[in-house]
Amino acid sequence: MAASGAGYFDYVKVVGSSREETIARVTLVATLLDSAFRIPGLRRRIGLDAVIGLAPGVGDLIAAALGSYIIWEASRLGLPRRKIARMIANLVFDTAIGAVPVAGDAFDIFFKANMRNLRIIHEHFGMRKRGPS
Repeated sequence: MAASGAGYFDYVKVVGSSREETIARVTLVATLLDSAFRIPGLRRRIGLDAVIGLAPGVGDLIAAALGSYIIWEASRLGLPRRKIARMIANLVFDTAIGAVPVAGDAFDIFFKANMRNLRIIHEHFGMRKRGPS
């Protein structure tokens, strides 16, 4: 028996997971997307966002879709619209600049939208600060 998508999400909201589990998942996703790998000799970390973004056009859209998961979870956690809007702006800015060939790929190494969004979540709940300001 196939359940509708809306039914599944209602089920997740009811059964759901604790705020701590949700934040742990979001932290994992942000880390994978922005700082999963160390660049030897540069003391910089990159994530799947920068690697996926190397594929022209579609790569940045895939990275944006993955990054939007963090925003969706933040919305589910009850962050105010102003903070959600800031998170969306971070992701849109990262996606727009990241789409520029070569320069955008270099930009992805320095502007870590997902870690910035994670920091917004952590600050909202009074947790230890992580990620760039």
